[in-house]
Amino acid sequence: MKKTMELNKSTVPQPITTIYRLHMFIHSIIMVALVYYRVSNLFKFESILSLQALAWVLITFGEFSFILKWFFGQGTRWRPVERDVFPENITCKDSDLPPIDVMVFTANPKKEPIVDVMNTVISAMALDYPTDKLAVYLADDGGCPLSLYAMEEACVFAKLWLPFCRKYGIKTRCPKAFFSPLGDDDRVLKNDDFDAEMKETKLKYEEFQQNVERAGESGKINGNVVPDRASFIKVINDRKTESEKSADDLTKMPLLVYVSRERRFNRLHHFKGGSANALLRVSGIMSNAPYILVLDCDFFCHDPISARKAMCFHLDPKLSSDLAYVQFPQVFYNVSKSDIYDVKIRQAYKTIWHGMDGIQGPVLSGTGYFLKRKALFTSPGVKEEYLSSPEKHFGRSKKFLASLEEKNGYVKAEKVISEDIVEEAKTLATCAYEDGTHWDRLFIRLSFGEHFYWLSITLQRVDIDLFVSRQAIFLGLCPS
Repeated sequence: MKKTMELNKSTVPQPITTIYRLHMFIHSIIMVALVYYRVSNLFKFESILSLQALAWVLITFGEFSFILKWFFGQGTRWRPVERDVFPENITCKDSDLPPIDVMVFTANPKKEPIVDVMNTVISAMALDYPTDKLAVYLADDGGCPLSLYAMEEACVFAKLWLPFCRKYGIKTRCPKAFFSPLGDDDRVLKNDDFDAEMKETKLKYEEFQQNVERAGESGKINGNVVPDRASFIKVINDRKTESEKSADDLTKMPLLVYVSRERRFNRLHHFKGGSANALLRVSGIMSNAPYILVLDCDFFCHDPISARKAMCFHLDPKLSSDLAYVQFPQVFYNVSKSDIYDVKIRQAYKTIWHGMDGIQGPVLSGTGYFLKRKALFTSPGVKEEYLSSPEKHFGRSKKFLASLEEKNGYVKAEKVISEDIVEEAKTLATCAYEDGTHWDRLFIRLSFGEHFYWLSITLQRVDIDLFVSRQAIFLGLCPS
């Protein structure tokens, strides 16, 4: 019988874990002795209301508070887990890989440089994943016309950038990073043809960058947030149309969609959580991929095979049934050498998260995770009750309700997105669609304006995996 090659491996680091458990045991004995000493000596005072007794009580209370804090923190240190993946062991063909919807969120081009946002979009389009299995959505919660213009320009540049990356096996697929010191390794030891194409590509990138920046600076295109607006959705690139134009795998492009949900002054918009809910519905009738990659606009894809690495967990039959999402840590490329403010968040990503992974998994960091769409609506081994009264839970859109019943995508890869679907998507992105449904009462109301994901997944009691790669999977821009 042929042995199945493993897709991932989890290990508990030794001997450091055993040493720390021994330290924890000794420390606990000392803490118990200290509490016993404090409490037993409290009754030796002549009067419990004396100044000395009051000081003793305050000291005891302070020490007990620190003991409790230490005790509750040991759960994340008891069983730390380190994981490794083997994407080369994925046996299924590219045509059999599950589709992925990439969701990029932005809100204000004044605070989030529009060119950097487009670099994130382009890096997602350039992932080493079958293009007919990939869809990229930009959720523009500012409704800024400049963002739409920049996305159209980015699509034009991507038609040159994606074939270039695929032809020469470029690993740094964010244009800004490639033409910076981050891409030095990709630019060396290449032939003359590569150098010539690289120069041409760099000129086109600079042209794209200048076009976007000039459009905003000149006022030719409105670069301000539109706080009161109707929903607007535009398919920038339809993968079916692209496949008809060319059968060359190098030039194929994924589905690219711009989404701006409706916002009104008299309606609570719930920030990113509300935008995520609207995009979840829109993507449900356009591509409905079973897995979702969530990215903040300032975090670009640095490892082109990140999707395949995530699939090493999602496709593992031992894990997949109970797995909700795979979280990658936040890594920043512009951290100063001193890092006096601990922008790297080392305690969280190098200690706490590994320990939480040994329990049930880390919390969401808000970006850089591959989420199972179904985990938002149900939990393992539980009957899908929402399907018995779907309109009550998710509204009256027949197309969206039909997408909930599909396992492998409601909109097939060979189907062109019609105007009817776009119009239906606009309805799904309106404020009124959520009225009287569980979108309004459960997913958003209790999420405190951040993510619908964390609340839903916590309630479902499913597992989460943390994967910390030796190479940064996603790179972000930290405040400076």
